[in-house]
Amino acid sequence: MRPPLPPIDTRVERFDIAVGAAAEFLRSAWAELREVSFEIGIMPPAATDGIPRWTVLREEKRIILYRIPIERLGHPHHDDDLHRRMMIEGAVFRAAAEYLDRDPWDLGPERFRYF
Repeated sequence: MRPPLPPIDTRVERFDIAVGAAAEFLRSAWAELREVSFEIGIMPPAATDGIPRWTVLREEKRIILYRIPIERLGHPHHDDDLHRRMMIEGAVFRAAAEYLDRDPWDLGPERFRYF
C-alpha cells in the first residue's frame, strides 16, 4: 500500500477556481449576470490588434475568459498566489463590466480592497 497522494493542485485548477468564485460573486450581486455563462478558453482566435484576454458575447449571454493570455500577459505586483488570483479576478470583473457596459469598480468596489 502506498502513502496517500496530495491533492492535485495545478495552475489550471487554480485559474478555474478563481474564475468560478468571481463569477458567482458577480451573479449574486447583479441580476443581469445570473443567466450569463462564464467560460474558460485556452487561447483566443487570432487577432490583428493584440491578444484579447476575454470575449463578450451579449446576444449569447456568454463571457469567455482566455487562461493563457490572462496568466502570461498579466503582471501581478508580487509573484505569489494571492496576487495571481487578484489578477484573474480582475479580468473576470473587467469582462463582466464590458458585458454590462459599466465601470469594473461599480461591480464590487469592496472586492478590490485587499489592503
